Amino acid sequence: MPLLPNQVHQGDCISTLATADAGSVDLAFADPPFNIGYEYDVYDDQRSRHEYLDFSRQWIAAVARLLRPSGTFWLAIGDEYAAELKLIAQEDIGLTCRSWVIWYYTFGVNCVRGFSRSHTHLFHFVKDPDNFTFNAENPAVRVPSARQLVYADARANRRGRLPDNTWILRPQDVPDPGFQASHDTWYFARVAGTFKEREGFHGCQMPEQLLGRIIRLSSDPGDLVLDPFAGSGTTLAVAKKLGRQWIGVELSKEYVGHVRSRLDDCRPGDPLDGREDPLNSAPATKKGRQRTRFKNGRPITVMDKDVERSIVKAYETSCKGQAADIVLCDPDLNALYTAACKKASVPGDASTWNHLLLRVRKSGKLPRASASGARLGAQAMDPYNAAAEVAAQMVGVDYGLNIDEMLCSPDAAAAFDRIAEGFAGGFTPREYRRAAMALRKRAKRSRHLGESRDGKTPSLPRPKPLDRCTTARHDRPAVYVVISDGKPLYVGETLNLRARAQALLANAAWQDYQPDALRIFAAEDQATRHGLQALLVQRTGAPLNSNLLRAP
Repeated sequence: MPLLPNQVHQGDCISTLATADAGSVDLAFADPPFNIGYEYDVYDDQRSRHEYLDFSRQWIAAVARLLRPSGTFWLAIGDEYAAELKLIAQEDIGLTCRSWVIWYYTFGVNCVRGFSRSHTHLFHFVKDPDNFTFNAENPAVRVPSARQLVYADARANRRGRLPDNTWILRPQDVPDPGFQASHDTWYFARVAGTFKEREGFHGCQMPEQLLGRIIRLSSDPGDLVLDPFAGSGTTLAVAKKLGRQWIGVELSKEYVGHVRSRLDDCRPGDPLDGREDPLNSAPATKKGRQRTRFKNGRPITVMDKDVERSIVKAYETSCKGQAADIVLCDPDLNALYTAACKKASVPGDASTWNHLLLRVRKSGKLPRASASGARLGAQAMDPYNAAAEVAAQMVGVDYGLNIDEMLCSPDAAAAFDRIAEGFAGGFTPREYRRAAMALRKRAKRSRHLGESRDGKTPSLPRPKPLDRCTTARHDRPAVYVVISDGKPLYVGETLNLRARAQALLANAAWQDYQPDALRIFAAEDQATRHGLQALLVQRTGAPLNSNLLRAP
């Protein structure tokens, strides 16, 4: 029986993974037993050296078989077998090691006749060294540099920088001459027994923030993430929260039950447990010097009169009479605008300049748009509005950005375009982005309309097989709930249910989620559809819908 996505499969990982399709996994993360005598409920963690290495060789080969040609494999392992497993993965299996990362924490296991254990090895392997996912520009992955945090240095990259390959718990706990708070390191708390994040049923639990960085770096929204040793379920929970698909394998029936309960309690878009807060660890600056100010982890741009005039002039010379929203939605216009900002030596980068444009627009100091520009109505956006919503949700969760921030960031906007095209091909980035912006503009009203319907909406109708929703009598407006394996996946509204059902059956991106049925509400009026969609999103918790339609 093949392994189904978004499920935890109970059994031995080697035999279970053998049933999965080769080349189907984008990212695998494994935190296997370290063979140090830890007391699991069913697994023997004290094998002979030969037996343990043979077991490791088999499961690593099974994972490598499942990786796509561009796939990535992260391995967490202790000191005892780190070197051996690295060589097995490289020499025996043929993977390439891109990084050897040390996750460092300051209250590890105390040793009487040796140095206290305070780190774990994290190996970053790829199948093809020339073709792999590494989202270095994702702002949720990057960290503020010392130049930003401490010295307010104008030469600092405003997007921050990639972390070093040492990930540290809390820099203020390390005595001199150890790591300093100004170093660019990865701050993650080990999940100790007293932490709220602790699940309790499994002693070896990784922090969600650590897995969040790995999953954001090495996969894209919608990708399939595998954990062959599901354990406490952290990898799977983080993958779900970040909008990925996931597969878990776990030997213990008891652990499987706990993991399933944990996964039922989280949904895409939920915040990761734990905190990564380097700003609180920044040291005092020298007298007269100011740290860079941040909001939501991003530098705040100081806009004086000269900067404001430069933004207005760049807009006037590049926008071709279009409104500021269109400049954000049209990649060609946006490229002209950002080039004008660069030529005028406006401080910052493209994302900064786009944010400044919105700030100037909101202040009412931009000239009125002179181009008429065809207004996109519901009829025009209907074929791709669902794709835009799903893409906005995926990128928003992955990058930690709202829709305005997403459209201001060239990297995030490009990721949005790519995902939206996957769910509804044949349209332009300008069309997808305008549909996302239309969703943002109507979200508050949709929620209000949904609240006004609460108590008036009948119970959910019985699911109807998706392939039976493509007849001529389904050529009508409706609100629909997409069902996958008995669970709500997405709540949509459309002017033509038949066309939407056909798209769900024909589109590869939708089919990756294995939709099999619809719950259908006939709704002719647009306001009724919008309100009912918001209400059903609230009721069902459908994971692919925008958080904008949920209660604030």
